[in-house]
Amino acid sequence: MITLEDWALIRRLAAEGVPKARIAERLGISRTTVIKAVNSDAPPRYVRSPGPTSFTEFEPHVRALLADVPDMPATVLAERVGWSGSIRWFSDNVRRLRPEHRPIDPADRLTWAAGDAAQCDLWFPPRKIPLEDGTTKLLPVLVITAAHSRFVTGRMIPTRKTEDLLLGSWELIQQLGRVPRRLIWDNEPGIGRGPRRAEGVAAFMGTLATSLVLLPPRYPESKGVVERRNGWFETSFMPGRTFRSPGDFNDQFTDWLGKANARVVRTIKAAPTDLIDADRAAMLALPPIPLHLGWRNKIRLGRDYYVRLDTNDYSVDPNLIGRMVDVAADLDRVRVRAEGRIVAEHARVWARGTTVTDPAHVETAGWLRKQFQQPRVHVAAGDDLVRDLSDYDRAFGISGVEEIG
Repeated sequence: MITLEDWALIRRLAAEGVPKARIAERLGISRTTVIKAVNSDAPPRYVRSPGPTSFTEFEPHVRALLADVPDMPATVLAERVGWSGSIRWFSDNVRRLRPEHRPIDPADRLTWAAGDAAQCDLWFPPRKIPLEDGTTKLLPVLVITAAHSRFVTGRMIPTRKTEDLLLGSWELIQQLGRVPRRLIWDNEPGIGRGPRRAEGVAAFMGTLATSLVLLPPRYPESKGVVERRNGWFETSFMPGRTFRSPGDFNDQFTDWLGKANARVVRTIKAAPTDLIDADRAAMLALPPIPLHLGWRNKIRLGRDYYVRLDTNDYSVDPNLIGRMVDVAADLDRVRVRAEGRIVAEHARVWARGTTVTDPAHVETAGWLRKQFQQPRVHVAAGDDLVRDLSDYDRAFGISGVEEIG
């Protein structure tokens, strides 16, 4: 076989009109070799004829294991088949065989009609947020992205529980101004898994007249729009920022989203603010009735005059001890009512295991305790309870008898 340099020289000389016999004589090769080089379309290369290797005898066993578990690591395969040679050589051969046994899962390119869908997801910023008790915590951010216009709304919420997920969803949908015809979620436990829906989710979707789509496992392309936005937040929003509280985070995030939604998105070649009106026009109207969302509970107020919401305790007017009270909370406030009248109201605490006390309630409890501890006064029998003896004489018919002298 001639070298690559000889092949290039032969083709150059032949193109200049040098006879093939003279080229063969000059290079000391046969004329047939010159003819083959001139007629070839590709440079010469050495190809080793296939033959058995050290991996050959192990290949059937590796194929059998990959047929059952296509993703089995190469190191585990080597141990199972008793391989004792180079692990790199073994891994190269496993990498060659693995695609033949791994099922193919093609990803479609989806198009999103205006108003059709919004993709929902939870993003966990990689920075702990300071809370009321001085602790810090990684908190979820609920993000809803209109699939057609790529318009993004989002806010930090206290927990991943259903009550907070629905409260946050309603707030972000109100920011959109209309209701997407479909809300697309992963299998988030607070929303649902498979055919199961978390308590309250079906009623929420029914009130909005929209439909909930829970994606099956390993189906990322149907929620890729919102997940790409989550990665964008970490590279464009988070760097260089500090946060004093969840409220401070939400203020900064809302301000940044107003600017981010005005930037041109490469895939749609337009800014979300330019397309959101068309998106809204095809969405559903907001429900005409108020939504009853959030944390709700009805309990009898105990002697310690506190009610529990999530993991925190909030004080209530002690005058209501022993009576039934209604506890309700949204993302910001906790309210306690008795017969429709508010008897306690507190800012909702995002820390866990915290006791929130109104000083007025402590003062009232002290006064009630003092009244309870005072001794009770017993009223003595008065003279009006003494009966005249003549009444008994008349009752027994001896009123006219004279005294015996």
